[in-house]
Amino acid sequence: MHAGYTTRARQLRVRRLCLAALSLSSFFTPPAPAQQAASNLRAAVDPARLRRIGTIDPRFQSYNIEMIEVTGGAFWKPYGSTVGALLASNETQLGINSSQFEYRPPIDLANARLRFLARALGPAYVRIAGTWANSVYFADSETPPARVPDGFKGVLSRQQWRGVIAFAKATDAKIMTSFAISPGVRDHSGAWTPNIAQRWLAYTRKIGGTIAAAEFMNEPSIAGIGGAPRGYDAAAYGRDFKSFRVFAKGAAPGMLILGPGSATETPEPWGIPPGIPGSIPSAELLASGGADIDAFSYHHYGAASVRCEASHMPQTRLEDALSEQWLARTGVTRAYYAAMRDRYAPGKPIWMTEGADAACGGNPWSGSFIDSFRYLDQLGQLAKQGIQVSIHNTLAAGSYSLLDPNDFSPKANYWAALLWHRLMGKTVLDAGIPLQSGLHVYAHCQPDRVGGVALLIINNDAARAASITVPGKRFRYTLSAPDTPSMGVKLNGQLLQLGAGDRLPAMVGIAERSPVASFAPHTISFLAIPEAENLACKPH
Repeated sequence: MHAGYTTRARQLRVRRLCLAALSLSSFFTPPAPAQQAASNLRAAVDPARLRRIGTIDPRFQSYNIEMIEVTGGAFWKPYGSTVGALLASNETQLGINSSQFEYRPPIDLANARLRFLARALGPAYVRIAGTWANSVYFADSETPPARVPDGFKGVLSRQQWRGVIAFAKATDAKIMTSFAISPGVRDHSGAWTPNIAQRWLAYTRKIGGTIAAAEFMNEPSIAGIGGAPRGYDAAAYGRDFKSFRVFAKGAAPGMLILGPGSATETPEPWGIPPGIPGSIPSAELLASGGADIDAFSYHHYGAASVRCEASHMPQTRLEDALSEQWLARTGVTRAYYAAMRDRYAPGKPIWMTEGADAACGGNPWSGSFIDSFRYLDQLGQLAKQGIQVSIHNTLAAGSYSLLDPNDFSPKANYWAALLWHRLMGKTVLDAGIPLQSGLHVYAHCQPDRVGGVALLIINNDAARAASITVPGKRFRYTLSAPDTPSMGVKLNGQLLQLGAGDRLPAMVGIAERSPVASFAPHTISFLAIPEAENLACKPH
């Protein structure tokens, strides 16, 4: 911490950030028309001739529900009136103490609005995991124990797990998870045992559920703060992972095993410092026996939120939320872990199984329209770079959620996710427009439109409009900032919001035929071109 940087100063800074997150008009004030015309970003694309560069999993765009949401327990405090408590640090080993958390009851997975909005994003993976899953006890009876058993930090009841399975079935989601690795699942020598996992899988089968994919544990790269036994190291992980794989392939032969599921390691100035107690480099995890996986997984956060500022974790600023350096962090992390995949598990698919704008619950502007630039650019980058699945943290908890945690109303990022889901199919195309400062363009085949192409055009420039020559008829969907401070967003000039009975708005594109499409500064647009007749978008 900088000398003289007091708790009071941190409180005032976060209050300013909270207010700024809800009032972002200074970011989205368009320049004068003359200035736009003088400095336009220009490009051209022929949708019919775009070449195929890969495919993504049909459940590419997915989301996380933290295990602590299912069981109930202490989760990151919201911003607002609690800011003072959030930043009152007693300088524990990471500078993170209990004042940064508050109890939240179990999420109502039967809520009609929650299910309806999640189903609109299906098919997807729903990841039930997070740090809390490392230490959860699965109860072997309808009545959970009166107290948490020794060696665990939480209890998952049968009723709660039935709710997860019912939610997944109702929303066209496949379940991904991770298993408990805390002292409560270990024998006298400290080795992992499958007793709790066996009971959990057996009950899942009994009630007609399936776990489609799993990581052995959540974020083993920071095992020391994730519930692992004291002194846990790479050798112990390798031993345990081998035992887990033998068990899993026998008890759940159809379940994909992912790993290592690490985080915090990107070697950049903004990467989490390597001095976290109990850190284990992923290269050591893989070399010790953790490379026998069905797919390589990793987590990505571009920074830690201001909740963890006192812990000296790297920060980002609101004014940098649209910068090229910020948006590029997605690709830097992917390249780091892709190189590791190539060395230890060559040819295996890669999944990003957890990510958002910032760790520690997200920054105050998470989920708002300014974060939609990062969210959609991340999806575009990862799809183009061969990542098969991208799991957003979270669906409905914390500042980084797609839905408001209190009433499940959609934030701007939910509407962005819905447009991606509807318009960007699983076949990835080369848009043919090199990345340039202020203009990012991605192309996919349209889902359910033979020969159709969709473009995602992100203009993150503060002053310059963009012009792209696009032949043929198309339909435009442009996202822009709301007129009043909120977590909302406008589509083609109209504020998106649920209708009576929680009906989704029409979200209809505007037909265009002009050979040149223009995009204002600080806007995000999708162009649907259903009559592109692209051969890569037709069955072979």
